[in-house]
Amino acid sequence: MRVVVVGCRGMLGSDLMRTLRDGGIDVSGYDLPDIDITRDISALDWRGAEWIVNAAAYTDVDGAENEQAAAAAVNAQGAANLALHCARAGCALLHISSDYIFDGTARIPYSEDAEPCPLNVYGRTKLDGERLVRSSGCEHLIVRTQALFGKHGSNFVRTIAERVKKGESPLRVVNDQFTCPTYTLHLARAILKLLLISARGTVNVSASGQCTWHQLALAVAQLVQPRAVIEPISSVESGRLAMRPAYSVLDKGLYERLTGGPMPHWMDGLREYAAEMGWTEKVNSGGKG
Repeated sequence: MRVVVVGCRGMLGSDLMRTLRDGGIDVSGYDLPDIDITRDISALDWRGAEWIVNAAAYTDVDGAENEQAAAAAVNAQGAANLALHCARAGCALLHISSDYIFDGTARIPYSEDAEPCPLNVYGRTKLDGERLVRSSGCEHLIVRTQALFGKHGSNFVRTIAERVKKGESPLRVVNDQFTCPTYTLHLARAILKLLLISARGTVNVSASGQCTWHQLALAVAQLVQPRAVIEPISSVESGRLAMRPAYSVLDKGLYERLTGGPMPHWMDGLREYAAEMGWTEKVNSGGKG
């Protein structure tokens, strides 16, 4: 199997490249400045590829409020460009989407067929990307995920760890937004499984369990600097520019039926990540995702 990863130097893309190679996949990668999915993708060599994986995204949720055109160019039009390319080339597209397409009013995890209603520009552009992929006519798999953290990019977990290591305390973190923090290496392993079974449609893939961002920050501090003080605040008190869903936990039942097992728990991912970053001693993974 040959797979092409677009956004190969990003946080998820980097782990995808490593995981696919380790899994015996013939994989090649593209990223800026080699290719710009919002403009010309003619440099992309798809010959012999069964899949193109779109791991490229505009991910600054607050920034998107003031940079709507830039967010839409990557998350919507860029996705459409790749999808149309796949339709012409006869290969399948795996497109990464987000829990932020939902408004957070649910009280049970969101299934793949739940009605989307994004609260912010970022969520709207990701939803537009999904719709454009579906309408392109290409064979596709849309993977919705959430709250990613990994070695090769900035993320919430890394920021909290660095701040508490510097002695910044107390930190104030929202305690009224529930999510499933997902380690990108675990997500990459899950994507490999879905590629190998040629999954189609839409599949939710994120860590097992759920927590608030405050609870996640407490867990990070416990691993890195247990004496750090993390104070809970409300979303209103946080003063963030973009609204976030209060509850965006994704239902992974379909993924479990397709692959025969659950995703690792978010705390397992956090421990592995902390070891990978050198914050703690190496740990033995409880599963392969």
